[in-house]
Amino acid sequence: MNTLSAEKRDMQIKAKKLRREGFVTGNVFGKNMEGSMPLKIEKKEAERILRTCNKGSQLILTVEGQKMPVLLKEIDYKEMDFQALVKGEKVHSVAEVVLLNHEKVKSGVVELLLEEISYEALPENLIEKVEIDLDGKTAGDTIRVKDLPIATAEGIHLKTNPEETVVQVTEVHNAPEEEETEEAAEE
Repeated sequence: MNTLSAEKRDMQIKAKKLRREGFVTGNVFGKNMEGSMPLKIEKKEAERILRTCNKGSQLILTVEGQKMPVLLKEIDYKEMDFQALVKGEKVHSVAEVVLLNHEKVKSGVVELLLEEISYEALPENLIEKVEIDLDGKTAGDTIRVKDLPIATAEGIHLKTNPEETVVQVTEVHNAPEEEETEEAAEE
């Protein structure tokens, strides 16, 4: 599991000034915390984490020597928000949809309609990503949330509608080119 080091942020110093000094701001919040804890994270540390983690990833956050398991809730290059995980407490999270073998689609164009799947689970059941193998898919194929392993995974309670389409493969339509050919034939 990835580890991220951060420091408690002095709220007297504006976020804009911290960013100019090479920091990313953030917050960690949780059920067993009073309010949230403002953080500052070295930009290099934040970039290292962003190369391997996404929204919904679990990591160990170290703040002033104290280690806590957290869930990465929101990311942007200026701010990162975390939820402290408590054993036995369900959390709301998302799993990123990742498409594999794009080049092995037999016919049609792949449309990704849902980039993440929302769910609730205990910390030990959290899922960071759902991989969909497109090998052999053809025009007309549709994959819904209910067709994915996350829909039947033990300890996962879906928040996203199971009937929602995640990926569909549609036929390629070249209507504009056909119209141009007809116009050329008429002249």
